[in-house]
Amino acid sequence: MKNLLFPLIAVLLWSINAIVNKAASTAIDPAAISFYRWALAFLVMTPFVLRSVLRNFKMVMKHWWQLAILGALGMMLYQSLAYYAAHSVSATFMGIMNSLIPLLTVIISIFVLRVIPTVGIVLGSILSLCGLVWLVSQGSPSALFSQGLGQGEAMMLVASAAYALYGVLTKRWSIQLSSWDALYVQIFFGVIMLLPNFLLAEDVSLNSQNIGLVVFAGIAASIIAPALWIKGVIKLGANTTSIFMNLAPVFTAIIAIFALGEELKSYHLIGGGVVLLGVMLAQQLRTPLTELFRREKKVVQEDSCQ
Repeated sequence: MKNLLFPLIAVLLWSINAIVNKAASTAIDPAAISFYRWALAFLVMTPFVLRSVLRNFKMVMKHWWQLAILGALGMMLYQSLAYYAAHSVSATFMGIMNSLIPLLTVIISIFVLRVIPTVGIVLGSILSLCGLVWLVSQGSPSALFSQGLGQGEAMMLVASAAYALYGVLTKRWSIQLSSWDALYVQIFFGVIMLLPNFLLAEDVSLNSQNIGLVVFAGIAASIIAPALWIKGVIKLGANTTSIFMNLAPVFTAIIAIFALGEELKSYHLIGGGVVLLGVMLAQQLRTPLTELFRREKKVVQEDSCQ
């Protein structure tokens, strides 16, 4: 039972981080918190990971460009876009968008890893798309088609897709480094890529209003949560652990109501619920479409013989 706490606490920390993203929108420049977050994580990890990275330096150099791409997707694009999006979307919306990542990962896997699509992926994708349209349009799909996608919503969609691609490429390349070594090097590249935007920002000062946000994002969300998640995968398996991500939008919405005073609208419940249902179907209905078509073809052939 205690093993369930590993992914549960990890998801809770990531949900709180969505609240931190929103709170940071009025406390610190997005370019500043993006850089400070990963720079802090890099510094904290250095005493524990650097020696191992140096031992495996040949492997790091062999795969440096792949690690750099992963750093760009996971550390630069995903988090930076979320900080910018927080200026115009709610924390509740961000939590729901993050819940789409597992489904987006599976969809991208079809094209990158040649994974055979399943019944769950097809049904889940259709449902999640409908829920997303309802959510983004705030319960008025016709308005979405006439006005288009808002900047913040578009940023979160790209951010979620970037992190989904990050997960797919991590699996495809299977770089022969430990999880922590690979993460450390990715963060290194992420910090380098975030530096120019940080230097161009007008105000990157740290103060009593924003330093706590940076510390939480840099340590709790970037180090502690991944450590707990990896522990959960080891103890429970990847499939069981991934189910806990479905709790992220629920945790985020509840915390946002009490911490930020956000109001839970009907379109949040309806759209978010349909999105979540789609993600769950994609996880549970694992019958390949090829197998389904084969069965139908067999039934048709038997009927014709009769």
